[in-house]
Amino acid sequence: MPTFTGDEAQNYDSRITKLVPGYELLHQLSSAQLLALYPDDATILIVGAGTGKEVVELAKLNHTWRFIAQDVSADMLEIADQYFTKLKINSRVQLHYGALSPSAYQVDAVLCLLVMHFVKDNGDKARLFKQMSEQLKPNGHLFIADLEKPVTPFERDAQLIACKQLGLSEKGEQHMRVNLEHEFFPVDKIRLAELLDAAGFGVAKPYFKALGFSGVVATKK
Repeated sequence: MPTFTGDEAQNYDSRITKLVPGYELLHQLSSAQLLALYPDDATILIVGAGTGKEVVELAKLNHTWRFIAQDVSADMLEIADQYFTKLKINSRVQLHYGALSPSAYQVDAVLCLLVMHFVKDNGDKARLFKQMSEQLKPNGHLFIADLEKPVTPFERDAQLIACKQLGLSEKGEQHMRVNLEHEFFPVDKIRLAELLDAAGFGVAKPYFKALGFSGVVATKK
């Protein structure tokens, strides 16, 4: 799993919107569901919080929510911490560097957006799902969105065309093609259901689909 250090961390926010068709919509739909579920107080764990942009946008929507921003990149969390301090929301955010310890927290919701496809399905995916489940209160919600296995033979080509329409350069497209082939580890819907069930979640309900990416919400049993 990449740790996004140095320039990769600094340039992440400007790059990601060109790589994920529907990126802004995904976050809008995720936040709308959180507002519907938790109009008042809530503690939300962001797995793979990166530079903190996701936390900042959620913090604007509800001034009583508190956050745990987890990431395996110290460089990303350093950028996030500076961001939180500048916007004066740092008192509402706890930083967590590295893997999640068993039952370290008891949160209302977990967001894991555009993270899991970096994780190999060799036991690592199952381990991360279990770690997220352990942090949730009973009946808590997991929002997860990731690259999935293509459902048509032309979906990857269409995905790259859409990325170019979003401003991805020729070099960026070549790099993305390599990543799609060798660096990402997507699963299909059946395998996702197996992983969620093994971690103690109910049936996933879809809420986002844009070419190669999909988002679902699942409730802890």
